[in-house]
Amino acid sequence: MKITYDPKYNISYIKFRDSTEEVETIKISDEVNIDISPDGKIYSIELLNANEQMKILNDKLTIVGENSGKEISIAI
Repeated sequence: MKITYDPKYNISYIKFRDSTEEVETIKISDEVNIDISPDGKIYSIELLNANEQMKILNDKLTIVGENSGKEISIAI
């Protein structure tokens, strides 16, 4: 899995596969698109307005542990 973030356009891309297959894009909401590969598996997820969706504040990505609730901030 690879996560990229473009601060200029505030878009994050979560890619689950390395191949460059043709995909079908499904719009989930105004801010989320999911790319589905021909075999029906998720190829990638595109997050528009990513800083809000990924808790990016002051050029840091904040990750919250699901079980512990502990927050870790990573500079981006």
